[in-house]
Parts: sequence; structure tokens; C-alpha cells
Amino acid sequence: MPASRPRVLLNFAELEFWPAWLLRARRNDHARQLATAAWLVRRKADGVYLACLDAQGQASHITPRRTVTGQSSILPDLQQALLRIKRPPSPLPFHALEKRLGSLGLDAEHYARSSGLARMAEPNWLQLAGFDRYRRPLWLQPAAARAWQRMQTAAREDGIVLEAISGYRSHDYQLGIFQRKRARGLAVDAILQVNAAPGFSEHHTGRALDISAPGEPAAEESFEHSPAFAWLCDNAARFGFHLSYPRHNPHGICYEPWHWCHLPHHRFAS
Repeated sequence: MPASRPRVLLNFAELEFWPAWLLRARRNDHARQLATAAWLVRRKADGVYLACLDAQGQASHITPRRTVTGQSSILPDLQQALLRIKRPPSPLPFHALEKRLGSLGLDAEHYARSSGLARMAEPNWLQLAGFDRYRRPLWLQPAAARAWQRMQTAAREDGIVLEAISGYRSHDYQLGIFQRKRARGLAVDAILQVNAAPGFSEHHTGRALDISAPGEPAAEESFEHSPAFAWLCDNAARFGFHLSYPRHNPHGICYEPWHWCHLPHHRFAS
């Protein structure tokens, strides 16, 4: 992996280390820093750029300098973080879960019991698996990334184009989905029929994908009638992907023909 073009996301409780080449400068006064950096440190809660790092981990703070609430002013060590990618990703400890759910009027224990959903930890690093329909970087766990790329190739050989709509989402990103929908006037109960609560979505794990095809709307039940969905039903299991929310699922989440999750240790029929 060339130091100038890293292809992994290094994940921490409140911070993400992004490959700088994947991000655009948001302000003219730090464009030069970003252009020469190997990594950019971003705050997960609001996406604020905090610092640029060179390949050796030397930091230059974005101007104006920002601080991270609840974090030491010392950034995590880059070289120690890079040691993670020599091993499979491991789960991060849950961080501020009760606070996020409380802001939505939810209790973690009650929600877990009523929905039947398990808490989903974020991995401590993720692999770049290409780009989604909107040209955003698609982050997945390495095994899921490889399986997704193999599945796309196999589908293409059968004349089917599969597009990713969404992959990994942090707990903070999931909370942002709720906040934006509430701002549009939706009630939390209505949102929970479409989105799992922050901390409970399979997207947190880096193993889940929302999938569509050219010409198909994103995350719509009409995807069920597409050739791409028919191909997935016949072939996705060969690559370790399964449909998470079929009709009449026990979790109170609507039917989602677009949402597929990679289960590498599950035994699937050939």
C-alpha cells in the first residue's frame, strides 16, 4: 500500500483517519495542507476536519484549529493505528450509545428487546471497496469488500450491473439520519420502520450494503421487480450475502429488498 495513497479508513471512538486523496478541501486556507497530506483526521459527530498527517504521522492542524470534545489534545498515533491493518478488523468499544439514543427519546435496553435487534459495533478499520452510485468512497470490512467486488464481477458477466448505494455508517452518521428526518417533521417511530436506531444498524459493522442498479431508485421496494434483485436472490448467497429484512421480519423494519449483509462464517447452500 503506497504511503501516499492509503486505501483504508482508521476508525476511533470520535475520530476517523481518512486517506487525504479521497477528500476535497472545504476552505481555501487549508487546501494546500490537504493536497500534501497522506491522512486527514475528521471528527465523526459533525465531519469537521481537524488535522492533516503526513505518512510518518506528523500533524499540522487545520486552520482555524479545532478541538475534540472529550478527547485528549494528542491525536492517536498513526503508526500504531496502521498496525491494525495487519490483522482482521476488531470491534470498537461502544461510545456514547445511551446519549445518542436518549436524544431520540429511546432507551437501549427497551429498544433492543422490542426490536429484537442486537447492538452493532463499529470496526477499528475498514477497506476501500470502490465507490458508490454517488461517487462516495465505499467502506467495508475487508472480507465483505472482496466478496462485493467478486459479486459485482459475476453479475456483470451475466449482464447485470450492481450499484452500491450505502456501505459502512458510523453511529454518529446514523444519528444524523434521524436528526435530518426529524427536522423534516417525521416522528421517531416512523423513522424506526426504515432505519435501525443508532448503534443497532448492520451498516455500523462494515458488512452491510444497500444495493441498486442503473435506472432504479435508491432504497425503494420497486427494486424487488428488477433483474438485479432476481440475480441477487439466485446468486448472492454464493458470495456470503443475505437479505436482512424480508417481508414480515420480526424487527419492525419495512421490507428492504435493497439491504444485504455479508456473513462470512455462515454456511450457505451452494
